[in-house]
Amino acid sequence: MKERILKIADKLFYLQGIRAIGVDTIAAEIGISKRTLYNHFPSKDALIAAYLERRFVRPPPSQPAASAKSALEQILATFDSLERRFASSDFRGCPFVNAVAEVGGEVRTVKKIAKAFKESRRIWFRDRLNELGVAEAEALATQLVLLVDGSIAQDLVRDDPAMARAAKEAAKVLLRNAGVNVEDDTSSKPTSKRGKRLPH
Repeated sequence: MKERILKIADKLFYLQGIRAIGVDTIAAEIGISKRTLYNHFPSKDALIAAYLERRFVRPPPSQPAASAKSALEQILATFDSLERRFASSDFRGCPFVNAVAEVGGEVRTVKKIAKAFKESRRIWFRDRLNELGVAEAEALATQLVLLVDGSIAQDLVRDDPAMARAAKEAAKVLLRNAGVNVEDDTSSKPTSKRGKRLPH
């Protein structure tokens, strides 16, 4: 039951917004009473925190196997993955940023979880950059994270998955400036534009 509650809360919070969805709506969607929901989550704040923790999937470490992608390929693949996500009809941006924007000033754990998530991504970039021998890995990792978040914001405003490709090209410039040998990738094809967004 706890996982069922989280699954429905995840869908409703992400697609419609945390403020827009109350525990009554979540309980009704599942077909349970509010009391049953509160048996598993004592408050909406606790449910919000659990929703974000469920979304907090830590990035995998680099795989040294010969068949695995190189550190550079892994970094650039991040932007390819973003482009695919942007093209999805149910993409609503970063759930952690959304949560901070909605209730970060009211639910203290929200900022803490969001900050931990963003830092885990920055550290992942830093570790890949260290594998490439980049001298200023810490600073460049921060810049790459900014490109990721910036492309997400631009896609939400423009409704254009190509923003991820633009961020990837900017990442290549930064990597080249850091001394990484980056070849031009001309094999990527434009991603089809997704359908209309659902109303918030």
